[in-house]
Amino acid sequence: MTLPLIGILRGVTPDEVVEIARAVLAAGITQIEVPLNSPDPLESIRRLVDAVGEQAVIGAGTVLTPAQVRDVHAAGGRLIVSPNCRPSVIEETHRLGMASWPGIVTPSEAFDALEAGATGLKLFPAVQVGLEGMKAVRAVLPSDTLLYAVGGVGIDNFATWQAAGVDGAGLGSALYKPGQTASQVSQQAQALVAAWKAGANA
Repeated sequence: MTLPLIGILRGVTPDEVVEIARAVLAAGITQIEVPLNSPDPLESIRRLVDAVGEQAVIGAGTVLTPAQVRDVHAAGGRLIVSPNCRPSVIEETHRLGMASWPGIVTPSEAFDALEAGATGLKLFPAVQVGLEGMKAVRAVLPSDTLLYAVGGVGIDNFATWQAAGVDGAGLGSALYKPGQTASQVSQQAQALVAAWKAGANA
């Protein structure tokens, strides 16, 4: 079963990205994004697609424009994650047959994103919206809407967010910080996956 987790490798460099990604994949996380404000992100995406593209869905985060969507697609990426809800970005992602995860906070943003063709919604920053805010948004969404929490969600509170209704999560600094080794990332990834599975079974 594919885990509903997206690994966020913000700040990773092309020379280390494949080794880091293999550690993430070994833990069971098969959706990986390289944020576009990382060093040479398109080169990192190209290398990931070549090395592990058969085993994982590779793409970019912090995608803000349709032109960036096209750049990621040209590099072989199949996943577009944004911090905001911009229908033109979602529509271009959808047109190119890629997975679209725009950031939303409000019901208005959520419905605009779904209307534009979003694959799922990224509640960001989740810690700011809070559990009660998330539940209020979740209550009005179509029942089959996928909602991932990103920002302030991790080992300590996975179970609480899962019980409240989120479907998945994006894992940022808890999974990887610039300068960390593949061994460190491996330990962090395994701990995060174990905690997510425990929350799902609670």
